Amino acid sequence: MTDEKRVLRLLFRHQRGHVPGSAGRPGPPLADLAKALKGLRIDGYSLKRRRVRRGGLSATKVDVLIADGMDRPMAFQEIRRLLQAARLPAAVRESSLQVFENLARSEAAAHATALAKVHFHELGIIDTLVDVVGTVIGCRLLGIEGIYNSAINVGSGTIESRHGTLPVPAPATARLLQGLPIFSKGPEGELTTPTGAALMATLGSGAGAMPVMTMKAVGYGAGSFNPPDWPNVLRVLVGETLPPGESDRIMVLETNLDDMNPQAYELLMDRLLAQGALDVTLTPVIMKRSRPGIVLTVLADPAKVESVLRVMFAETTTLGVRIQDITRRLLAREIVELSTKFGPVRIKVAKAAGRAQELKARPEYRDCKRLAEQTGLPLRTIMDEVERVMRRLPC
Repeated sequence: MTDEKRVLRLLFRHQRGHVPGSAGRPGPPLADLAKALKGLRIDGYSLKRRRVRRGGLSATKVDVLIADGMDRPMAFQEIRRLLQAARLPAAVRESSLQVFENLARSEAAAHATALAKVHFHELGIIDTLVDVVGTVIGCRLLGIEGIYNSAINVGSGTIESRHGTLPVPAPATARLLQGLPIFSKGPEGELTTPTGAALMATLGSGAGAMPVMTMKAVGYGAGSFNPPDWPNVLRVLVGETLPPGESDRIMVLETNLDDMNPQAYELLMDRLLAQGALDVTLTPVIMKRSRPGIVLTVLADPAKVESVLRVMFAETTTLGVRIQDITRRLLAREIVELSTKFGPVRIKVAKAAGRAQELKARPEYRDCKRLAEQTGLPLRTIMDEVERVMRRLPC
């Protein structure tokens, strides 16, 4: 069993019209998708796949063809009952229900109505059911464990709806995309629909920078909207991430200081580490006008950036901080505890990927310091004893 995770990377251009199926080679066989969708136990639709051109790209377009009289709007409660009664795998049912619940809640909040009163008037509801459930099933057929998307192009201008003229992105779309990176570029119009936004807000594992992965396949899916000279496609990259612990994202925060009292650095470093900084370094440099200075560099988890920034601005004289989002490679590590004649000491063991033997092993300095203080022995004596015990361990 490997630690690799199979992931789907979505690079958004536009998502107007039918939600595209997985494109080209990454896509699941249409026959398998159609068979799985029969679990919805609804009639009045069929699937049609064809190749289309979008700008200079060839893409797959999957149309959901709706029979006459089968396009009536449905209330959220009715959709929920339909999905609960469907013969679908539990994980598919739960994910699909969550997408529709998020979509309904955003519509209710955007138009100040109760959740029970939400009707999806703007959607061909069977079309949307197939889009949503088909997306979840498609990911299952491909063995996808995580979906990551780039910044989402929402479009611009206005659209006409049952509620009148609305700005783009539509109110429900804007609510669904809170917390996700968005932008507006290209032809005027609605380039991300509420359905597409609900799928990414619900199923997405991350947004922004692409995770480090070994790419296995790439393809393009097309929507209905086809503006001239603008490739309206959804690009799909399927790959496998590296095993956990081998790669992650960190933030580098850096600033130049030339007018601080050096006595303040000790407290500054303590407070940065207390706020979650992974590492703090001070590098002497010669700055402009030949003045000696210090480059303060802080490594931090993306979730800790704001708390680290507050310390940097409060505890230093800086007026600005440079921030970089970087990927680092790591050896897989684990902590083991050794018993020595002076007491227990934790050992950090790093192993190279694919190797059985240990690559590096280092005792935790704080544990050695604690034993030195408890016994009154020199620190070197404690560390020599720890290394002697480590040499006796099997690789």
